[in-house]
Amino acid sequence: MLTYTLSESSKLSLYEQLYNCIKQDILSGTISANEKLPSKRNLAKQLSISVMTIENSYNQLLSEGFIYSLPRKGFYASDIGEMFSGYEAPAGFTRDINLERDNIGNRDNKDFIDFASNATDPATFPFATWAKLTRRILSDDQELLMKNPPSNGLAELRIAIANYLREFRGINVSPDNIIIGAGTENIYSILIQLLGHDRIYGVENPGYEKIGLTLDSNAVKCIRIDMDESGIKPELLEQNQVDIIHITPSHHFPTGITMPVKRRYELMNWAVRSDTRYIIEDDYDSEFRLSGRPIPSLYSIDTHEKVIYMNTFTKSLASTIRISYMILPDHLMNEYNQKLSFYASNVPNFEQLVLAKFISEGYYEKHINRMRNISRKKRDLILECIKNGPLAAISEISEEKSGLHFILRVKHNMSEESLRKSCAEHLIHINSVGKDSYMINYSSIPLDKIEVAIKRLEKAMAADVI
Repeated sequence: MLTYTLSESSKLSLYEQLYNCIKQDILSGTISANEKLPSKRNLAKQLSISVMTIENSYNQLLSEGFIYSLPRKGFYASDIGEMFSGYEAPAGFTRDINLERDNIGNRDNKDFIDFASNATDPATFPFATWAKLTRRILSDDQELLMKNPPSNGLAELRIAIANYLREFRGINVSPDNIIIGAGTENIYSILIQLLGHDRIYGVENPGYEKIGLTLDSNAVKCIRIDMDESGIKPELLEQNQVDIIHITPSHHFPTGITMPVKRRYELMNWAVRSDTRYIIEDDYDSEFRLSGRPIPSLYSIDTHEKVIYMNTFTKSLASTIRISYMILPDHLMNEYNQKLSFYASNVPNFEQLVLAKFISEGYYEKHINRMRNISRKKRDLILECIKNGPLAAISEISEEKSGLHFILRVKHNMSEESLRKSCAEHLIHINSVGKDSYMINYSSIPLDKIEVAIKRLEKAMAADVI
């Protein structure tokens, strides 16, 4: 029998309190592996709370991999396996070069629909607020604008980021451990110099191909590591003698999966077995979890200084704002200060100050909340259009609860060549993530164009069944 004391006066909601209680009992072994949990109705009656509260808690535990469900049987505690010391893979993501070629002339067409783009819908950017902060900085911060910043970025921005991470991601970090860079590529060039060109780097397969290309261009050995339904396979890291692995555990690109807690601890166990091993956690898309609470970061459970946290503002604000950051563990930050602090910051003071004020004055939080609402409306409308159209009979949707894309699997008789030509003819661009599986990225598509976009997608992808 699960007995917990939940408080209405707590800063946490009832479902978050219950989620924390059950999670801790699973981690501690109080709830055994594969032990059946009470039904939602029975637990709600026992704790005198609503069934909806139980459902929200179970859904969060389910999404993080602490529990699993069996049809018509209920919920069970996952087998977390050996905890972190001290406390058939999907087809690879491929860019269709032929499809890119056919769409070169289409991109300038105002009717072109790009389901593969990470670009920002201009209607969602807070231009008025950005302009107001810009004018104020030009008027009030002239001396700071002309001051040479430290190599890891202005203290104002690092403090703002640290406060935001503590409040909204549960990450406690000193601003002194944060390094600001002009995009992920710049952050990686610093990281490679710090960790060494002689290390073996691993990236997810499928994964965000630009990371692999960035590593290749820096003349380091980079190995694409296959994944299964839980994420990257730890045994392949051992087989390939990988030293440093780049992962996106909260919302994998492009498959959209969330890495379950058991796999996270397996990777942590892999990392602590050698002094040369590190995990680069790319918290891609973490702000856009559209249901439940954000997935806790891998960095927050690291007690051995093995996780390097990385994130960017290109997704949450605009794809043209090239500001990223990483958090280094203490010993690596000390090494950076000794070896690389002679570098000048390559992000202008002006951009850093605008972003710092945007975050510290609460505008970023409001923007994220607004973006979640807009993204939820876009996603829901896309799903409704697909459900009520001809694609419903031949398609299956997955990983739609997080981020700004989901996976659409379509059963049709079209060859890849036929699909390529059909999409180009209908002014559509999509990316394949495996046989008959496609990534539907809706970040750049305005809400008022979604119905037209799906109708064209239906004609392009299901021409043989309409």
